[in-house]
Amino acid sequence: MFEKLVVIEPVNLTAEAKEELKQYAKQVVLYDDVPADDEMIAARIGDADAVLVSYTSQVGKAALEKCENVRYIGMCCSLYSEESANVDIAYARERGIQVKGVRDYGDRGVVEYVLYQLIRILHGFDYPMWAGQPLELTRLKVGMVGLGTSGSMIAEALLSMGAEISYYSRTRKPEQEAKGMRYLPLDQLLGENQVVITCLNKNVILLKEEQFAQLGNKKILMNTSIGTASDMDALKKWLQCKDNLFCCDSEGALGDPSGELIRQENVICPKSSSGTTKQAFELLSMKVMNNIREFLDAE
Repeated sequence: MFEKLVVIEPVNLTAEAKEELKQYAKQVVLYDDVPADDEMIAARIGDADAVLVSYTSQVGKAALEKCENVRYIGMCCSLYSEESANVDIAYARERGIQVKGVRDYGDRGVVEYVLYQLIRILHGFDYPMWAGQPLELTRLKVGMVGLGTSGSMIAEALLSMGAEISYYSRTRKPEQEAKGMRYLPLDQLLGENQVVITCLNKNVILLKEEQFAQLGNKKILMNTSIGTASDMDALKKWLQCKDNLFCCDSEGALGDPSGELIRQENVICPKSSSGTTKQAFELLSMKVMNNIREFLDAE
């Protein structure tokens, strides 16, 4: 059991999960706002030996070196890689602090967002019809950039609706190719497809000016990554052609703090993360609790 567990910011756990935390720590402290800086993060952690954090704060060496008792950090958000994490995992390792994150809890909502957005655009449901006549997903040429868990789920859903799916990723996916998906080099994928969907790890900027030139015009680009997948100057230049359309669910996925792009007619961004559903929070809570139990059981 922990002596003191501090939840330093809102973490999207269910009420039941927050109550369950009391089984794992003698004292539980929850904060309902995001800390402003390292000083506030360190002050909130204080003498705690366990910390829960979401994706909204960076928990780095500057804060952790002031907190001597920490032995566990639970990330209530996706942990794809050490490099993209918002916790300094390398420093935590030096201190003997174990960091556990979760994955694959909000993917179904993302799949639903992609289908919803494409269907309304192609058919002209409450949005200007993209091709001048209604189009089905059948035989729509879709290129997936990144084929991890969420990318595979999106691709399989579109494939089941008759779309023609090709993909690019760092590694080949024979199991997906067996289902009818084609692997293509990135430049070829960008050029051949009507719709391109990026499903990349956080902080991976893959689409730059050269890639947008290969993508060409009269295309739909969708980003389902946690953050932007595009160089912002290159994306803005591409969107100068009004025949091009960019879609994402949240402002974080758009990645334009200036607020310029979101006002453009050929940018669709409802400013709401499609992965933040009731079911996603329930699954997130289950995985966070499992991580805590596994850590305590291993001691």
